[in-house]
Amino acid sequence: MFELGLKITLVYLLACFVLVPASRFKKQASAGNLVSKFCSSTVVVWALLLLVTQFKKNYVFPNFLLAFVFACLACFTQLVLRGRIKNIWVFALSVSLHVLCMACFVYYFYPFQLDFSVVFSTKVYLLLVALLLLTLFCNVLIKRLMEFLNYAIPKTGITDGGKYIGMLERLFVFLFVVMNFWEGIGFLLAAKSIFRFGDLKENKDVKLTEYILIGTLLSFGLAILLGKLYLYFSV
Repeated sequence: MFELGLKITLVYLLACFVLVPASRFKKQASAGNLVSKFCSSTVVVWALLLLVTQFKKNYVFPNFLLAFVFACLACFTQLVLRGRIKNIWVFALSVSLHVLCMACFVYYFYPFQLDFSVVFSTKVYLLLVALLLLTLFCNVLIKRLMEFLNYAIPKTGITDGGKYIGMLERLFVFLFVVMNFWEGIGFLLAAKSIFRFGDLKENKDVKLTEYILIGTLLSFGLAILLGKLYLYFSV
């Protein structure tokens, strides 16, 4: 089962991101051109599927159905969804639908059962709580704590860029703590210092430098604390 899933995943990656990406289906293209690209995409994916399944007879028709569905999904996401919702949601939905189709394909040959006791286990709930604390909760907490400094940070750079940087750095620090890879935290802090504080030094704004440094230390400290708490309660 795992080997088949790995083969299908390889075909998906090659087909959707290398050989026949969904972006080839353009809304402004003529009907004949779209039909031609749809057929060629189906044939290419079918050929790849036949190749990885070694042209076994029992895979021929299911391979064709999966290739046909892949082409339909490409048309659906590009011609129907794109422009109506944000591209990131188009991408997420496309990947989710492809994964669902691949799971159904594997299930047809190797019926499997999902162990929901693992999905709804205490450790999963603990991890979800930790992730929410690291991202949304810490964003609000750090923002409220920084208000005590009574400093109006300049509105430059990407909108909410600092918020997303903080979320990502806390997630990385949390991961490094869980992996007991403390050297990674030092590397992350050094890398941020080079990029962030190099620009601050050129601006010669001491207050802004101190503000960013305090926020960074708070962010790292909370991430380390949550990482240690997660390890303590997950035992």
